[in-house]
Order: sequence, then structure tokens, then C-alpha cells
Amino acid sequence: MVDVSEKPATARRAVAEALLTLEQETISLIVDGGLTKGDVLTVAELAGVLGGKRTAELIPLAHPIPLTDLKVEITPDRAAGGLRIRATAATVAPTGVEMEALTAVSVAALAAYDMIKSVDRSATVRDIRLLEKSGGRSGEWRRESFEPGRGGPPAVKPRRGAGRV
Repeated sequence: MVDVSEKPATARRAVAEALLTLEQETISLIVDGGLTKGDVLTVAELAGVLGGKRTAELIPLAHPIPLTDLKVEITPDRAAGGLRIRATAATVAPTGVEMEALTAVSVAALAAYDMIKSVDRSATVRDIRLLEKSGGRSGEWRRESFEPGRGGPPAVKPRRGAGRV
């Protein structure tokens, strides 16, 4: 682990996103509540929160940090062909919450996948990425727009030597 004992505790926030691509019929089943396993959106949102809270147990060398807020929101997005999953994590700590937000969207996507896999074998978890972060020594960072799934690096590159957040 990186020693963060000399770093001051500051307010930090991170937003991450994932996309679970689905067939249009599957999106309709989710929206209409027609799946036998139950309410996909509520179950996956709860799974995301639980996963985000366990980040330090899942990711080697991640610091356990006290979360002050963790929200997971899942929105059916017919234009994108799936479910858009977004997590916002916050803390007051000497290290950032990017991994908690990323873990939350990943676990939420996997929970939703598990609930729909029997009706949609083509479902794909895609575009897990950090959208923005604030706090800490490196300050604010926001991903500039780019098209999901098109490959290539984001338009905004991390500063060299900014250190871990």
C-alpha cells in the first residue's frame, strides 16, 4: 500500500459510469417489470452500493476509507442500447474514492447482468470509466466527451507526476 499517513484528510468525490448493452426487448422487460428474478434496477443499484463499500476487500492494496456518500443510479437508455450505470462516491480522507465509484458501477453491472442473462445472452458490460473526480493534491479532473466504445484514450490525460489521489 502507499503510505498516506502524511497526507491531510480532505473532501473528495468521484463519479464513474458503465454501460450494460442489451437487446431492446430486454430493456422493455426491465422497464415493465417482466423479469422473473424481480426488479433489476433496484437490485443492481443496491448491489453497487454494497460492492463500493467493500472496495478495499476486493482490490489489492486499496485503502479502506470511510465513505460519507455513495449513490448508484441506473437509467435505461434505449439510444445507447442498454442500462447506463452511474456511481457517485464521497469521503473526507487522505486518499481518493475513484476505486469505490468504479467498483460500484462494476458490481451493479454484474448484478444486472446476472438477473437478465437467461433472456439476453448478448448482454455486454462496457465502458467502465471514471467521469470526474475532485479533491486531493491533484484537484479537479473531468473527462472530456468522447464516444463510448470507440476506443482510444480520453481527450484529457492525467498530469504527469501528480501522484496518487
